[in-house]
Amino acid sequence: MHLTQDLELFPEHSVTQLLFSDVRNCAELRKMAVEGQIPGALINPSMVLDPFQTLAAANKAVHLQKNGKMKTRSLYSEIIFSLSPTNNISEAFKRFGISDGDNAVLIVLVHNREDVLDKDDIVSNVDGQQIPADQMSTICDIAKIKKLYKVTPQEEKCGSVLDAVICRMAAKDVV
Repeated sequence: MHLTQDLELFPEHSVTQLLFSDVRNCAELRKMAVEGQIPGALINPSMVLDPFQTLAAANKAVHLQKNGKMKTRSLYSEIIFSLSPTNNISEAFKRFGISDGDNAVLIVLVHNREDVLDKDDIVSNVDGQQIPADQMSTICDIAKIKKLYKVTPQEEKCGSVLDAVICRMAAKDVV
């Protein structure tokens, strides 16, 4: 159900992604995350094409944390910010964070590779159905994603939408 991957550049860290649909307590989950009771990034999965997108965001966030260059207050808020194609933090949270009325949530956890992760504690807080994290494409809103990242039909002829999204995420700090 969950997807755990090691970060290539930071092999001591792993990223675990938990995907839920039919969630009935997003408001409560958001409050818990703000209060630090859920050690993870709570992401709106309708804005995520593929688990690789959040893996790239987590990798960038860990890199920025290790170098003392984060633009937000925590690693998990930095993951949400890293998904955004713009440098506007509040806009990133509005687009990629969960809101009270959402019915799906993607929880992204960063942990030491050797640590035993207590996923059951996190899963028990979610009033919804856990689904395999690799089924993210069934929940995402491709039209909204293309619009937000400004993916053109020309780009889709030479690469995938995911390629364009990852490119925008990576280039936002340079452009």
